[in-house]
Amino acid sequence: MSFTVTESMVQQYGTNFRILYQQKQSRFQNWCQMEGGIVGQSKSVERLGKTEAYDILSRHSDTQYVQVQHSRRWIDLQDKGWSELVDEMDKIRMLADPTSPYGALAVAGLNRAKDNIILSAARGNARTNFGTVALPSTQKIAVGGTSLTLAKLLAAKEILDSNEVDDDASMAMDGQSADESAYRVIAVNSKMLTNLYGTTEIKSVDYNSVKALAAGQIDTFLGFKFVRTELLYRDVAATTRFALAWSRSCIGLGIGKDIVSSIDTLPTKNYSTQVYARMSVGATRLEDEGVVEIACFE
Repeated sequence: MSFTVTESMVQQYGTNFRILYQQKQSRFQNWCQMEGGIVGQSKSVERLGKTEAYDILSRHSDTQYVQVQHSRRWIDLQDKGWSELVDEMDKIRMLADPTSPYGALAVAGLNRAKDNIILSAARGNARTNFGTVALPSTQKIAVGGTSLTLAKLLAAKEILDSNEVDDDASMAMDGQSADESAYRVIAVNSKMLTNLYGTTEIKSVDYNSVKALAAGQIDTFLGFKFVRTELLYRDVAATTRFALAWSRSCIGLGIGKDIVSSIDTLPTKNYSTQVYARMSVGATRLEDEGVVEIACFE
């Protein structure tokens, strides 16, 4: 029996690449009012305020004129890029070519950046002609030492309802029914959902006729479409994370250039292959009254 046969044993290496788990698609692009084809650094969104009717007290009386309040919010584009090199000589030494998987990683990274821009716009400062406007305190629900609860969901619904926030059915997105487009979205993370799963009212068929949320699936409740994301902002103390609820027409997403990618050979890099992708997008809060920030304890 040979005791040196182990010297002839070989290891088999993979011939392709596994892309590790990560968010690959934008989860909130379809929950924004799209402002496409932006040329320049910014685009304005013109707003008209609420007016009230006046009383006509006599025949042939003078016409009165209401004062229509004009205001403007700005969408500022942000340029985002992704690039990596694949050395031509390294490709000879590897069994697998990483060029194509690199392209998939690039698109995934830019899609997450797009969601970060949307979420930041929802709770951040919105630019006007006269400076910036923060999300009002009346649109914020305090942490109260709890995670996401039914009480907080009800409070968020009350805030939006009291502000008369409601998407028109005619604003249905491509591939959606009018009923689907009317749902308000709420961005939550896995910890918040875990807390909700234990809520008696949400588990009960008497309260939740859809029952999908109680089964551990993201669905709708109280008119909110639940969309899970792990990109929610956390405070400096790392004890509070902020869920966000909004109506689709209240967040504007501007597209100067959507995601484009290219794979090029670079003579100046010894003919290495460059995998490159970029985009130019921006977002803003179009109406403060249509966004609610929910502080949740972690």
